[in-house]
Amino acid sequence: MEAEDCPRAITWSANSVSGTKKPINDDAWLAFASDINGASLLGQDGRHSLESHDLVFAVSDGMGGGNAGDVASRLLLEYLSEMIPRTFKTAASGMHPDYLHHMQQAINAVHLAINADAAHDDNKQGMAATLALAWFTPENLYFCNVGDSRLYVHRAQGEENKTTLLTEDHTFVWKKLNRGEINERQFRTHPRRSALYEVVGGGHRTVNPYLATFPYQSGDRFLLCSDGLIDGLWEKNIHATFLKNSGSTSELTEALMSRAVSNDGTDDTTLISLEVHDLEENS
Repeated sequence: MEAEDCPRAITWSANSVSGTKKPINDDAWLAFASDINGASLLGQDGRHSLESHDLVFAVSDGMGGGNAGDVASRLLLEYLSEMIPRTFKTAASGMHPDYLHHMQQAINAVHLAINADAAHDDNKQGMAATLALAWFTPENLYFCNVGDSRLYVHRAQGEENKTTLLTEDHTFVWKKLNRGEINERQFRTHPRRSALYEVVGGGHRTVNPYLATFPYQSGDRFLLCSDGLIDGLWEKNIHATFLKNSGSTSELTEALMSRAVSNDGTDDTTLISLEVHDLEENS
């Protein structure tokens, strides 16, 4: 059954933990419901229908001079929560919104705003942020990423369950991994693994996010995360944690966070676990 044929709801759970490298957490996360009236911020855990609202979830990892990393990540998410709801005004005027184009425009605007803010404050020079964003409408999931924050989906396929990375890291080392030129162990130990060629801000003239659409279905589970989670968990660990924690999203978030931090924990670690339900299902 297509997503549009049956009302859906999403359950989610978010968490963010500071790494041991520095006192300030440069990561940020965002959850909001969007309609013609704008964005309504959502809490750390919850459940919300998709009948009359879009639901947007995002994770951002900030970087930059001084204490600008946390500023960049929070600015990015703040701007996006203002811009994304404008699609409803487009729809209300009788036009069908182009979600991917709108997402691209929103990220471009945020990119320019972060650069402009940094240009007027020496303490913010070079500030930038990554982004992984999941935008659920009643019909589809539209998503994007910039940098190395990620979005995974875990789906039951027949008698098997599969965990798939939907986003693309913007590093040349990840491209080598994706082409099969290096294995995951070589990727994780490569000295240039964190050298990003795409970020939001950073003084770059342009930003080129990875944008795509995914036709979600009831039972799909998703993971949005910063690279701190990847530092502590191999791909097989992420898949295994999905399999072992098939109950609530809060249990899954706690299990992923606990294992990642115990295995590494040097970088800030942020994640949001999500599950799509038929609206009539119980939490």
